[in-house]
Amino acid sequence: MAPDETRATADPRLSGVPHRVVTHGPVDSLEEAARQRGVPASAVIKTMVVRRSEDDYVFVLVPGDRVIDWAKLRSVLGERRLSMPDAEAALEVTGYVRGTITPLGAKRPLSVVTDERVASGEVSIGGGAPGVSITIDGEALVAMLAANVNDVTKPQA
Repeated sequence: MAPDETRATADPRLSGVPHRVVTHGPVDSLEEAARQRGVPASAVIKTMVVRRSEDDYVFVLVPGDRVIDWAKLRSVLGERRLSMPDAEAALEVTGYVRGTITPLGAKRPLSVVTDERVASGEVSIGGGAPGVSITIDGEALVAMLAANVNDVTKPQA
């Protein structure tokens, strides 16, 4: 398999959708990843796995310069309690280690909630392996993932 060939980059939903796979060396921060990918930090999309209940998870897509607003996300999902699974559970659910998690090519198909800011302009989402990302139009990504689009984030402190 080529270094840029992952389950994510091979996801059939990408077929016919303009995108490019970007590879780079190790990075130590989101800002460094943004520079390597040639996009602003706000266009680097973090994929978070959130547990709704036992064995019920959802992907949440968050712009790089923002964090989940838990009150907003609970309201959107109609849940009183949400939590982040540990690294082992996230790997079991997605097939990806933390830092490489993406809804593309995930082991289990999960619902996707995306912050409304993801659908504006070009974004870079993880490609399923360290140093691999996929640059794609945010609107196309949201449509391809059949995401629930809402305001679910707040500025990073």
